[in-house]
Amino acid sequence: MRRFLTRHWYAYAMVLPVVVVVAVLVLYPLAQGVYFTFTDVNESTIANPVLDRPASYDIVGLRNYLAVLSGDPSYGSFWSTLLRTVVWTGSCVVLTYGTGLGLAVLLNRPMRLRGLYRALLILPWAVPTFVSAFTWKYMFNSQYGIINQLLGAIGLGQPVWLGQTDLALFSVIVVNVWLGVPFMTVALLGGLQSIPADLYEAAEMDGATGWQRFRDVTLPGLRSVSSTVVLLGVIWTFNMFPVIYLVTGQNPNTRILVTYAFERFFSGAVRNYAVASTYGVLILSVLVVFAAFYRRSLRGQEEFAL
Repeated sequence: MRRFLTRHWYAYAMVLPVVVVVAVLVLYPLAQGVYFTFTDVNESTIANPVLDRPASYDIVGLRNYLAVLSGDPSYGSFWSTLLRTVVWTGSCVVLTYGTGLGLAVLLNRPMRLRGLYRALLILPWAVPTFVSAFTWKYMFNSQYGIINQLLGAIGLGQPVWLGQTDLALFSVIVVNVWLGVPFMTVALLGGLQSIPADLYEAAEMDGATGWQRFRDVTLPGLRSVSSTVVLLGVIWTFNMFPVIYLVTGQNPNTRILVTYAFERFFSGAVRNYAVASTYGVLILSVLVVFAAFYRRSLRGQEEFAL
């Protein structure tokens, strides 16, 4: 061990600052959040050095988890919010992946001004999220937004997009797809360019149609890239707080798990840190379980293909 440390001390010295930062910024808050889930801590019982007030909360065991999962109204509607979160995540990932794949296939073909098209495609990704969110919020404005102005110009109705209806959820899905398509397109375009051209030529010589080449060459060649970007898309979208909160605010029709946890932690007459932490741990648990089953499913498909 001494010889090993003597030989590799420089590598450990370089990694140590990162380990310290991750421990301070990620692991310690995570551990404290998990601890809060077993208490009844809130704004009035947490320690406050400014007011010289000691902590007065109690350990309650699994009461928070049981109350949240049993549907206690005072702890929020977990299952309906989870269903809305799944609908939100699934819709965004499917639309983002489908649109990104279509654009990647188009940009992978020889065409004039292809470099310009690729640069324009990156634009939504390069613009800060809050700028895009506020721009779309103004465009969806029921009175002054350009979308309703165009609908009115062709004689159609002018709905309230960001009101207390399901149109609000549709609106934030549109915004999130707009923001997510560039990353998906760039990642899939890189995967397309790594597929050997000989495979397409061999398939074409065997009489394969364009759809058959796409199904039997393109999609299998993109399997590794697709599995990674879909997994990342699910994790990012499941926790996508900025888009929803900046576009619609605290709207019950766009409330997902992460926005509800934020509401319980930072708003209300008494901020309930225990309930917010419980939702945070449940969100983490759902994503960990999904990632485990997703990777296992992909591994099984790869073994079956071999």
